[in-house]
Amino acid sequence: MAFNLLHKDIETLTCPALVVFSKSSSQKDKPGKVTHSELNKRLAGSLEDKAITGKHQETVTFRELNYKGFRHVIVVGLGKENEITHESVRQSVAAAFEAIKASGVKEAALHFEGITTGKKDAADFAKATAEGLILTSYVFNELMSSKKEEKEIDVHVVTKLATDKAIKAAFNEGVVLGTCTNFSRRLGDMPANYMTPTILANTAVDAAKGTGIKVTVWDKARIKKEKMGGLLGVSNGSAQEPRFIIMEYKGAAASKKPVVFVGKGLTFDCGGISIKPSAGMEEMKYDMCGGANVIGTLLAIAKLKLKINAVGLVASTENLVGPEATKPGDVHTARNGKTFEVNNTDAEGRLILADALSYATELNPQVIIDAATLTGAIVVALGNTHTGYFTRNSALKNKVEKAAGESGEWVWNMPLCDFHVKDMKGTYADLSNMSYSKGAGSATAAAFLEQFVGEGIPWAHFDIAGTGWAVGNRLPYCPKKGASGAMLRTFVELAKLHA
Repeated sequence: MAFNLLHKDIETLTCPALVVFSKSSSQKDKPGKVTHSELNKRLAGSLEDKAITGKHQETVTFRELNYKGFRHVIVVGLGKENEITHESVRQSVAAAFEAIKASGVKEAALHFEGITTGKKDAADFAKATAEGLILTSYVFNELMSSKKEEKEIDVHVVTKLATDKAIKAAFNEGVVLGTCTNFSRRLGDMPANYMTPTILANTAVDAAKGTGIKVTVWDKARIKKEKMGGLLGVSNGSAQEPRFIIMEYKGAAASKKPVVFVGKGLTFDCGGISIKPSAGMEEMKYDMCGGANVIGTLLAIAKLKLKINAVGLVASTENLVGPEATKPGDVHTARNGKTFEVNNTDAEGRLILADALSYATELNPQVIIDAATLTGAIVVALGNTHTGYFTRNSALKNKVEKAAGESGEWVWNMPLCDFHVKDMKGTYADLSNMSYSKGAGSATAAAFLEQFVGEGIPWAHFDIAGTGWAVGNRLPYCPKKGASGAMLRTFVELAKLHA
């Protein structure tokens, strides 16, 4: 697919399809309007009989309308004027792209002035438009022997503002964010036999070429030497070696403390000896989405040339049942010297993150952000709409809320207190990887992770178990079943706030 910003008078273009927009009326009995003035008049009958209502994400295709240089016209709803945001634009543009695909054309023009009439929201909407197009264009079918070839479609986002520096920069940023999110989605969608820890590490190395990111990969021997007992212990049940991936981007002075992103990279999780039920276990290839999205975040930061120092850390392994697999009751020692009882081998993500967070602490960062498909409890609490995040740092909480507001991703601040820490105390070791109290499974997991973050370092944990995949029923620019790339856009905004 090709998407570009085009400085042109749309009335002078010749193209198989034209996308224009409509808005619904704030008054119940009053018809909506098409934001293109001439087509608003021409389609007045359709507006009157409510074939076009302007409802958010509504698409109405007029084939063979033959308006000026356009054969087909697609009208896409934006909703009510006072309810239009960059996120609603992202969703409407996703609906537009699906309608373009359904029309069978190879080229379409999108009337950007129909979304915004001035410069107030133009940059935000330009960025959202680029993201909506690119995110919706993602398809994962490369493993099908007779895969249906996706038709190449050129979409021109046509606007007289195309030469404005701020608009161009925003659109280009949207392209980078959409492209990096799709890259992360592919990592998640790959089945575990095609995305082992070694392949994940090698893919990160290849993707970083030419970006200025330095990638270092630790193998099993180095992981053992570095005393990462959690990562090593989880990996012992698998024939696949673990990997610890370090991605370093330097966009500021060496004296500037880095922003460190940490991701859980479980390329497959059967639960170990505390084995999961077989139904739905195939979805556990997605247990590495936190790590995949951290890799994508570092790539986006580098491609946007942000003036910060950033580090991405991904602890990657499989969690399987093998002769040397960790047994319930075993005790392991994390990199920072703390010991933990493994009372449930299916609570393994927190064990590999313990080592990664310990290493992150050693980097003397200004902030640590981690992402993990960590608990089923967060799905019970929030479903697949909001990502739950945990932090005790009020300044960082404010930054998270601001960053999420800028990205359009939905987050929810979850409780974390000393009671949750108390629930994770061990009987035969410093900690247990399972709470001795009922409920609050996502909060107690966060409390466990907190024990491996250095004192005084601002830290936030994002549990993406509900939002890491299968959110297409909520967000039209996400695949119905595939990986979503959750929090990548928010993490880039957080990086900007720490520049």
